[in-house]
Amino acid sequence: MGARLRFGTAGIPHCAPKPTSVSGVAAIRGLGLDAMELQFVQRVSMGHETASQVRRAARVAGVSLSVHAPYYINLNSSDPDKLSASRERLLKAARVGAACGARDVVFHPAFYHDDAPWLVYRRVRGQLRRILRQLRTEGVDVCLRPETMGRPSQFGSLEEVLRLSADLDGVRPCIDFGHLHARSGAVNTYGEFARVLDQVKQALGQAGLKRMHMHVEGIAYGRAGERKHLVLADSDLCYGELLQACADWGVRGTVICESPNLEGDALLLRRAFVELNA
Repeated sequence: MGARLRFGTAGIPHCAPKPTSVSGVAAIRGLGLDAMELQFVQRVSMGHETASQVRRAARVAGVSLSVHAPYYINLNSSDPDKLSASRERLLKAARVGAACGARDVVFHPAFYHDDAPWLVYRRVRGQLRRILRQLRTEGVDVCLRPETMGRPSQFGSLEEVLRLSADLDGVRPCIDFGHLHARSGAVNTYGEFARVLDQVKQALGQAGLKRMHMHVEGIAYGRAGERKHLVLADSDLCYGELLQACADWGVRGTVICESPNLEGDALLLRRAFVELNA
């Protein structure tokens, strides 16, 4: 199954003996999982030596790494200082992630505030172009992945992240299926999951389905969208139908579990996918 989909956790598994990324990588391999997303969601504080250790540990264990950049990124901020700080947070996450051997850098792109969605899109695209130029200048080889977001007030619809991915070389989507469901109340049947995958194919070609990066978790939601993450058993997310759609469409890439029951639900997803392909 590793050649089809890798499964892992958003951060260090709870069972890791130490709360370190190196220990987390070892725990992932011990669980029979093969991916981990480094959570730089508050700040990027990892140094060069630690990054080198994480890179070595992941290579030895055969664990694929990705990075989640700090939450405090808003590429539509009207405050020049906040905009500059947002760029620097994403740049730093990309630099340290690359040093760890991570290829994908997930981030929350922006808020609409009271601006028109088309204007926010133009601003976000312009900021990402600037960031990508800087990364190329530095020789930092990563893929920036704007995440589909769980609230309508947040920039990050499926259409927006796919359009960014089609417009910018070096950008690909992070599709959070829990967020898509919470944002609309829909996207929770086999047919709806298949339509999402079809949109990916239409925007990015077959290659878009061969290197997917996905988040899966339960979500408590209301009229304003996402409220909080839930374990899969306590949510209404039809993850079995999602996995069936992924199997039928030949999706490859990585599934990161963001459930509060990190490794438990990651293993649940992996087992379910393996059974579908038995």
